[in-house]
Amino acid sequence: MTIDPLLLLQAYAIGVFPMSDDRQADDVYWVEPKRRAILPLHGLHLSRSLSKTIRQDRFRVTANRAFAGIVALCAQAAPDRPSTWINGPIERAYRHLHELGFAHSIECWDGDELVGGLYGVALGGAFFGESMVSRRTDASKVALAWLVARMRFGGFGLLDCQFMTDHLRSMGAQEISQRDYLQLLGVAVGDVPLGAGDAVLSAGSGAAAELAFAPLAGDAAAGTLPLSPSLTVAGPLSGHSIVQFLTQTS
Repeated sequence: MTIDPLLLLQAYAIGVFPMSDDRQADDVYWVEPKRRAILPLHGLHLSRSLSKTIRQDRFRVTANRAFAGIVALCAQAAPDRPSTWINGPIERAYRHLHELGFAHSIECWDGDELVGGLYGVALGGAFFGESMVSRRTDASKVALAWLVARMRFGGFGLLDCQFMTDHLRSMGAQEISQRDYLQLLGVAVGDVPLGAGDAVLSAGSGAAAELAFAPLAGDAAAGTLPLSPSLTVAGPLSGHSIVQFLTQTS
């Protein structure tokens, strides 16, 4: 099956997202949790050891340089996760959203090897986290810390984590009711003209996403971080500045 990108964005705007039962399954169903995990952008918990890892730039962190690779890594089976909900139609749908400028990834690299990160969908002032993965200790936590810092710099208001896990709870995530979530969501996406039909697809994620992700989305081969001409201030772009930004403005 094929998931229409406009339908997918409209689903996010009302609190619904797609899942599958198994990596090999053909079907996709829509989920609207009664309890929702969110991570307050000023409530991220950084342990001493994680702060040290981030400050030391143990991983090279980028955005949108390997979106397809992050999705594929998240979809792979692992010893602690023998199967995933990311089937073929879902993987193709998010790759399409990425091409349209709505889906974004944060990548962690060990040398030239992609070892962790996360991906999700940005819409107005909301980022909907879809999946995160580690192939090195703390890689996904580092990616999440960078995401939060860049979201705060970009002016986002909502980080949706969907379902609570111990991993997310340790980082400061909270579980709220569907009603409370929908109120936050309404504020975050209230200015997105989803009623405009396909015309909204040409606009991309918006200014908040550009501020958050563009400075990290340079040419991976060149190893540079060129800024969009519209960006006059890049915000935190090193491990040290990420930790400083998160701790000084919490």
